[in-house]
Amino acid sequence: MWAVEHSVETSAPAQAVWRLWADVEGWPQWNAGVERIELRGPFAIGSTILMTPPSDEPVELRIAEAVEPELFVDEADGGDFVVRTTHRVEAVGEERSRITYRMEITGPAAETVGPEIGPEISGDFPQVLAALAARAEGRA
Repeated sequence: MWAVEHSVETSAPAQAVWRLWADVEGWPQWNAGVERIELRGPFAIGSTILMTPPSDEPVELRIAEAVEPELFVDEADGGDFVVRTTHRVEAVGEERSRITYRMEITGPAAETVGPEIGPEISGDFPQVLAALAARAEGRA
């Protein structure tokens, strides 16, 4: 398994973060790593997201978990590896929340594929989380 995690604290409540996550078509407004995106079905377990990074091929993600307003998990099946990203928001005080993205690459090819694609996929987590927090706080 290959894994990476990044967190940021915000004054935004969990529900504000959840609203931004659930508005999949709005992701490009705060995530520069998304050029085009389409949610197929409701923002719920089993639905798929077709996400196109800038100058790249589309990636299909399946929503594996969704617990409003706490977390959602998406998975991309690469055949001999799976990229699973957990997006979580939790209270860390009366008026603070922590947003965490954790990506795990598992499967027979994870030891090889993880170090190759993991940093590329997760490299923008700090910027994405900062932009998400700013938007949820109403600063962007």
